Amino acid sequence: MLLLRRILPLSSFILESTSSFSASNSLTISFKKFSTMSTTPKTSNLNAGAQGQAPASKGPQGNENENNRYEVVERGQLHTLNYRLYFRDVQTKLIVSPFHDIPLVNEQYSSSNQNQGTTIYNMVVEVPRWTNAKLEINKQLKMNPLVQDVKNGKPRFVHNVFPYHGYLWNYGALPQTWEDPNHVDEDTKTTGDNDPLDVCEIGTVLHSTGSIVPVKIVGVLGLIDEGETDWKLIGVDIRDKLALKINDINDVETQLPGLLEATRRWFKYYKVPTGKPPNKFALNEKYGDRAYAQHVIGETRKYWEKLASGETKVDQKVCSIVNTTLNNRGTIKKEDAEKIVEADEKHQKEPAKLDSSVHQLSYVQDE
Repeated sequence: MLLLRRILPLSSFILESTSSFSASNSLTISFKKFSTMSTTPKTSNLNAGAQGQAPASKGPQGNENENNRYEVVERGQLHTLNYRLYFRDVQTKLIVSPFHDIPLVNEQYSSSNQNQGTTIYNMVVEVPRWTNAKLEINKQLKMNPLVQDVKNGKPRFVHNVFPYHGYLWNYGALPQTWEDPNHVDEDTKTTGDNDPLDVCEIGTVLHSTGSIVPVKIVGVLGLIDEGETDWKLIGVDIRDKLALKINDINDVETQLPGLLEATRRWFKYYKVPTGKPPNKFALNEKYGDRAYAQHVIGETRKYWEKLASGETKVDQKVCSIVNTTLNNRGTIKKEDAEKIVEADEKHQKEPAKLDSSVHQLSYVQDE
């Protein structure tokens, strides 16, 4: 009996073929289909494009956004320094901040009978799985649009550390949370990184940039990135077929064997190709469980509340608290928010063409 198995990071499924000769000497082949991570985005052609063009990150469609509540407003050209992705509440028609206005808790899914006793959170997707354009919520700009991070004056692409292309999960952040750079965490012994909490969404569906996804948080990794606390929450889309099976961090290893170790290694070495040393971890490099993750969310929520209210003083050039819904000193009028958006360059549908080097692999030797 000959057993063949093909596993590729970008394949949408795994086929196991068993070849054997039956009693009549005829060759029989059986195939088994395994449930794995999807690489088919809900938006068309998210990963399409010839070699040399980065995968296009396009706005969500259909039920990509929670309750169809939010839509994206794009300005500038994707993969250039002038690209901006804003959010609009389709009910109130307000431009909203993904940092301050979009609620942390998804009330609809948290209150459903199926999820009673489980808090479901809204996740803002910044980077779809298997892509490497480092799009993120910009803290400095008013209304906090998603922009591409800048490195050496150019749009930043995270290095593809072998054997992966880009991120291993749908990557994003929890709104209305903040890792306070003035607070020294008792477990990491370092200060916060001045960002919302990051989320690695490990479900089977690939979500596009700008999606608002309802997630169940099941654990957390205590990354210390360049000397700063940078918690990485592990979550799963509550609508995903894996959601009923994954309720705590140990369930991840059962349902998705190898993913937690791959995640830890990815975060440890992802900056090594740029000449930086491997990152460190808190909690003896172990994952915190669901309860510990909830504690981290609770703490960073408190820090955000102090930031948004003005109790914690931060230079607006470092972290803008401009919003349209909180009714506090940072709240601006609808027309003023629209002016912020309109001041940016008009949107160009075609993303900028990029050098093929953004797809090159980097090889890192483990410590």
